[in-house]
Amino acid sequence: MGMSVVKSLSSLSLGPERKVKCYNGYFINGYVFHTEEYGHGRKTYNNDVCVKGSTNTELKVDYYARLEEVVELQYHSEQNRVFLFKC
Repeated sequence: MGMSVVKSLSSLSLGPERKVKCYNGYFINGYVFHTEEYGHGRKTYNNDVCVKGSTNTELKVDYYARLEEVVELQYHSEQNRVFLFKC
């Protein structure tokens, strides 16, 4: 394994830092998502989220929900960040 892979794995093994950042929205792959609370009363906004999924019986199931919160977990390295959508 390369040194950068070992460093990344080491950072992840320590778990996320104790403080998190919360956002009212998130921009990814050309799409902007806003939380339902932030977008309430605005003319246009996107707070619907769809996750493609499947069950243990190989049945394809899509999950739809409204975005409530966006949380960023920071690990002990600048490159290791994870964004979570609470729906």
